[in-house]
Amino acid sequence: MLNKNSLITYGGLGLFGIFGPILFPEYTLSIAYLWMMVLMASTWDTLGGQMGYNSLGNIAFFGVGMYVSAIVQISFFYEGGVGEYTSAMGSIKPEFTDAEYFYGLFFGIIVAAIVALAMSVALSTFMFGLRGPYFAIGSLGIAVATAELTITIDYVGGASGISMPLFPGDIEFRSTFFYILCFILTIISHFLLRWMYSTQFGLAINAIRDDEDKAEAMGIPTLVYKRIGWGVAAMFMGAIGAVAGNMAGFIDKEVAYPIPTFGIFMVAMVLLGGKGTLWGPVVGAIIFHVVKETTWTYLLNLQWIALGLILIVNIVYFQQGLMGWLQTKYPEMFGIVVDDGNKADKEA
Repeated sequence: MLNKNSLITYGGLGLFGIFGPILFPEYTLSIAYLWMMVLMASTWDTLGGQMGYNSLGNIAFFGVGMYVSAIVQISFFYEGGVGEYTSAMGSIKPEFTDAEYFYGLFFGIIVAAIVALAMSVALSTFMFGLRGPYFAIGSLGIAVATAELTITIDYVGGASGISMPLFPGDIEFRSTFFYILCFILTIISHFLLRWMYSTQFGLAINAIRDDEDKAEAMGIPTLVYKRIGWGVAAMFMGAIGAVAGNMAGFIDKEVAYPIPTFGIFMVAMVLLGGKGTLWGPVVGAIIFHVVKETTWTYLLNLQWIALGLILIVNIVYFQQGLMGWLQTKYPEMFGIVVDDGNKADKEA
């Protein structure tokens, strides 16, 4: 059941999501990337915050989603195949009809999500044998290895990359269209995660975070829950990767696997907002993205310093994140009842 504060928050974000591109049309793509950041942070927190498994390799699913979507969109309607469509082959540009483009994109997003999900299931067989920093390093190794493996495959352009099919509509509508896709995927991911956290799944993954050995001793099938959590995160990362590839218009290793940027940003955003909370990743992503875009626009030579200072202040003064700090300081705002024993004794 949603409380008053949650309804106000959803209402405000909903209005901003609907009218943001109308009120600020020149920032449509920037706001689209904001929703993308919210999705990335929220899905990362499923493992990193709710379950205690800090993954540095979720960006691998993002890149795989890009390439899978490109393969689907091109191979479905171009007889020459993806190999002739790459930059290495001269970037042949056949024209797709409107129906071919939108059908290809629709199925590309679905297949990208499915492949990313299947990839997470396959990797989880051995990855969840690792814990703590070993899991984090191992997941980072998967992201690096996936990126390096991709550039060895000539079918998808190797190191030279591949151009995505051209958007058939007006250039002004292009930004709005991809904004809508980002917004919808973020909404779906948020409410799915909200529902999952309210079920036995949420209790189980929190038990894994607190003490996995005790959770197993109590009969909780920890591997099953870990696979589900990572699979959901991978599925949405693959889907948003498919959208991001079409937004960029061209994909290669640097675009598909931005480990030093997006790969680190999603962790930083969760730490800023608060790990293990539903709203922490959302708040952290919004603040982080706004500061990033503002500093890149007006303080181009100081953007990394500004982001670094945010993380330093966060780690030193708000180790539990902004939401964790607010819940501790103002618990009544979040419906948290604090049992004040001293006050009860005085009244007695």
